[in-house]
Amino acid sequence: MILQLLSNLRNFIFLLLNGFLWGAFCFDVQAQRINIGGGVGGFNYKGDMSPTFNPRNYLPGGHLLFRYNASPAVSFKLAGTLGIAGAKDSRSSDPFIQNRNQSFRTNVLEWSAITEYNFLNYSQKRKANNWTPYLFGGVSYYNFSPQPQTSDYKTAQLNIPYGVGVKWEFRRPWSIEVEFGTRKLFTDYFDDLGDNIPLSQRTRLGNPALRDQYYYTSITLSYTFYTIFCPPSFSVE
Repeated sequence: MILQLLSNLRNFIFLLLNGFLWGAFCFDVQAQRINIGGGVGGFNYKGDMSPTFNPRNYLPGGHLLFRYNASPAVSFKLAGTLGIAGAKDSRSSDPFIQNRNQSFRTNVLEWSAITEYNFLNYSQKRKANNWTPYLFGGVSYYNFSPQPQTSDYKTAQLNIPYGVGVKWEFRRPWSIEVEFGTRKLFTDYFDDLGDNIPLSQRTRLGNPALRDQYYYTSITLSYTFYTIFCPPSFSVE
């Protein structure tokens, strides 16, 4: 799993950096509107092994982003996120869940298209609001690889990301952002515990009424291009 995660991380960083470089050097007319960044965070899971949010389930993750500030109120963001999620029945206070005694761990690779709404008309200009709380929502495509995987099911699907955050330009052109997001999933197999379990293994049954989901809590350092140099090879006549 570690080798696979490192390989995914290398490919992930290569693709994101390519996109950032093109965006940074080609959109010279969008000065003060282009913003790139990266950061670290933690994945948390809620599902059959953890019916309620449990801080003990946090596992590490990281992300890169490209943002277009369409207006002081609205921003559009493309992001890639990579990390690990998992849980153990032994952490539960429920005797039935403890008796099942299952655990899982999975790599997660996610690509997201997000719209952000800034409450304070965030504007990265002098003598303007340079901090704001915000809401976000969008769509993501993600891949997961649970260990163990005991049956056949799709491990690449769409999800719905949404959440809240705060961004603050603490020193022009640098900003810091803190964000908490939920991913609504359309599968019950993120934790490898779905309803397609043989009757001989009834103790492994999950709750079919409880869909899995995961969270991502993050801190980001981002940079806004106030003056952008566009090399002649990228200029448009």
